[in-house]
Amino acid sequence: MVMGMSVALRVPMGVPMGVPMGAIVIGHANLPWEGFRQGQFALAERPITRVLRRVANARGIGQEPGMDMLQAIVIALVQGATELFPVSSLGHAVVLPALLRWPLDQHAPAFLPFLVMLHVGTATALLGYFWRDWLAIATGVLGLADAHQVAESRRVFLLIVIATIPAVIIGFGLEHFFRNLFGVPVVAASFLIVNGALLMFGEKLRTHTQRPLSTLTARDALMIGIWQCTALIPGISRSGATIVGGLLRGIDHEGAAHFSFLIATPIILGATVLEVPKLLHAEIPPGTFGVAVVAAVVAGVTALASTAFLMRYFRSHDAWALNPFAYYCFAIGAGSLGLLLFVR
Repeated sequence: MVMGMSVALRVPMGVPMGVPMGAIVIGHANLPWEGFRQGQFALAERPITRVLRRVANARGIGQEPGMDMLQAIVIALVQGATELFPVSSLGHAVVLPALLRWPLDQHAPAFLPFLVMLHVGTATALLGYFWRDWLAIATGVLGLADAHQVAESRRVFLLIVIATIPAVIIGFGLEHFFRNLFGVPVVAASFLIVNGALLMFGEKLRTHTQRPLSTLTARDALMIGIWQCTALIPGISRSGATIVGGLLRGIDHEGAAHFSFLIATPIILGATVLEVPKLLHAEIPPGTFGVAVVAAVVAGVTALASTAFLMRYFRSHDAWALNPFAYYCFAIGAGSLGLLLFVR
């Protein structure tokens, strides 16, 4: 406990979770894809809601301990980093509390504002980093730019919608099934190993005849969106799956990560909006928002730093960019599995 603050956590069942791009100015035209080279990111693992429900489930239901400030900060740090890196924020959120023996009450009213504020912190960082991209898309979609940018911006917006639809449909249809899986640390640790294999699979099978992100088609977007659905499984990274999907469609790491983070934006913002009405009707214990605000700031700063690092990294290591993350997932998944099965 830090600063004497401690809050009990109780969240309603069904709380969901889980972002953006670079510069737009290019020569004589302001085009969303063509300028998406200054800032990209590999983000957004999965709806944050589910991530933190996992945290609650990881240590048994029906216990009454609360989340103190230190625990909130640790979870926010993990969220801000792993939501962007292709290593599964959900997998970490399920496994870490179990390993640390943190019993968090999933029914506590304090849990809901914590989830919402983590959404807000991460989304703010990502939107801030890629504000030029979103401004260009918004002005183009609204018809406030020249004819060429208007056409290109609307095309990009349509691709984002197409790539988002599969996860929305499957997520709603199989929510109950995945909810049962999410609370099992052993399952999450096992799928972290699977995630490592997925990243190596993408590197091995990707086409080496690469094309620019500006050539992305509706079919490409749909296939990437289908890959995104695998991230509904705890331990499978949303950003990792969508980057692999982009690589298999002939896009380089930077471009694939760029689109991955773009289509993550409606997910994380949508999760935030969906939770606000519940937050307005929940009974929030005193002091809860103080912890939640600190967590939001920590998650946002961590997400911003992670985004900046990852964009430079993918730009400079196109030949093997996903391999280190694959090795990390193998090590963390196998180590966690061993501890959960044979030590605890």
